[in-house]
Amino acid sequence: MVNMEEQLASGKILPLVFKLTIPAVIAQLITFLYNIVDRIFVAKIENVGMDALAALGIVLPITLIITFFAHFIGLGGSPRASIKLGEGDKVEANKIFNTSFVLLTLIGILISLVTFFAAKQIVILFGCPSTAVEFATSYLKIYSIGTIFVLLAQGLNPFITAQGYSFIAMFSVLIGAIINIALDPIFIFVLKLGVNGASLATIISQFISFVWIICFFLTKNSMFKLKFKDMILHIKRILSILSLGLSPFIMGITECAIQIVFNINLNMSTGGNKDYTAALTIMLSALQLISLPLNGLGYGMQPFVSYNYGKGDSERLKKGIKYVTIIAFIFAVIVWSVSLAFPVLYAYIFSASDSVAIICKQYTPFFLMGSIMFFVQMTLQNINVALGQTKSSLTLAVMRKVIILIPLCFTLTHFLGFKGVYMSEGIADLVAGIITSIVIFTTFPRIFKKRQQEVLKNND
Repeated sequence: MVNMEEQLASGKILPLVFKLTIPAVIAQLITFLYNIVDRIFVAKIENVGMDALAALGIVLPITLIITFFAHFIGLGGSPRASIKLGEGDKVEANKIFNTSFVLLTLIGILISLVTFFAAKQIVILFGCPSTAVEFATSYLKIYSIGTIFVLLAQGLNPFITAQGYSFIAMFSVLIGAIINIALDPIFIFVLKLGVNGASLATIISQFISFVWIICFFLTKNSMFKLKFKDMILHIKRILSILSLGLSPFIMGITECAIQIVFNINLNMSTGGNKDYTAALTIMLSALQLISLPLNGLGYGMQPFVSYNYGKGDSERLKKGIKYVTIIAFIFAVIVWSVSLAFPVLYAYIFSASDSVAIICKQYTPFFLMGSIMFFVQMTLQNINVALGQTKSSLTLAVMRKVIILIPLCFTLTHFLGFKGVYMSEGIADLVAGIITSIVIFTTFPRIFKKRQQEVLKNND
C-alpha cells in the first residue's frame, strides 16, 4: 500500500505510465471483446443471423447507457477519492468509496425494474426494425435481471485503478470476458438458446466479475474498505461525486443518444432495411476498437493525475501527461490508418452477408475519418476529469455529440439519405476533436499553475 503511494508520488514517470496504462488499455480491449463477442456469435445463428445482429445493434446503446450510470458514480467518485489520498485524507477517501457503493446499488435496482417491465417499448423507441423486435426484447429482459451486478462491477472497478492496482482491475474485466466467451457458444448453439443465451452469458460473467472485485476490497491490500458507518449518505458528498461523474456520464449518454439517432434515421431513410442497421452495428464496433483503448489510457492515468494534482506537483503532472499524449497519438494514427485502408475487414469478422459487407466497404472510411482525434477526445478528456475540471469536461462532452453530431446527422440524412448517417460521425469527430485540442492544450498549463499556488498557500 505505502509502496504504491510512493510510486504515485515519486516513482520514475515513464515506467509508471506504462505500469498504470497498459493494464487499463488491455481492460478496455477486453471490454471491446465483451461488446462484440455476442454480436459475432449471434450473427452465425442459422437463418436469422442478420436479424439477431440488428437486434443487438439496437440493444447495444441501451446496455451502454446502463454501463454509463456505473461510470457516473465510479468515474466521479474514484478521482475524488484519489485527490483526497493525495491530500492525505484517507478517512474522507473511504467515505467517498462507500457512498459510491450505496449509490450504485440503489441505481442498479431502479434500472433493473424499469428495463425489465418496459423492454419492448424501449427497443421500439430506439428504432428497432420490426423483424428484430422479438430478439431485442428477450435479450434486454434477461440482461435486466443482472443489471445490479453490471453496475457494481463497472462502478467499483475504478476504485481499484484509483489505488494504482491496474493489473487487478484488468483481471476483474478479464475474468468476466473469458467466462462470457466460453459460455456464449454453449448457450447459443449447444443449448440452442439463441439471442437469450448471449444475454444470459453476459450477466453471469458480470456477476463473477462483481464477486472478484468485492473480494479485493476485503483484502488488506485495499486502501478502501466497505464499512457500514461510512455508507451513511450526505448530500454534499453525493453532489461532489455526481458533479465530477457527470462529464463521463454525459460523454457516454451522448454516445448512446447518437446511436439511437443513427438507428432512427436509418430506419426512416431505408424503410427498415436490416442490412443498413447491421452495417452500422459493425461500424460502431470498429469505432469502439479505436476509442476504448484510448479511453483506457486516460483511465489508467487517473490515479497518477489525481494524486499529483492533490499534491500540487505541476512538473510531475506535465511530464506524465506529455508521455501519455504521445502514446495515445501514435496508437490513434496506427489503428485509424488500418481501419481506413481495410474497412471490409470488420465485415469479415462479423461474418456479414454480401450486401452488408458492400455497405461497410463503401462507408466505413467516412464513418471513421475523424476518429484520429480520439487521442484528445478520449484520453485527454479523461485526464481533464481526473483534474477535477467539472465544467470544461461537461462542456466538451456535450459539444461533440449534442451540439455538433446530432443536428449534423439529421441535416445530412435529409439531403443525402442514409449516406448522411454514416458521413456525419466522421465529420463531427474531426471538428469536435480540433476544438477540444485547442481548449485542453491552452487550459492545462493554467490549471497546473493555479493548483500549485493553492497548495503552496495552504502549506504556508
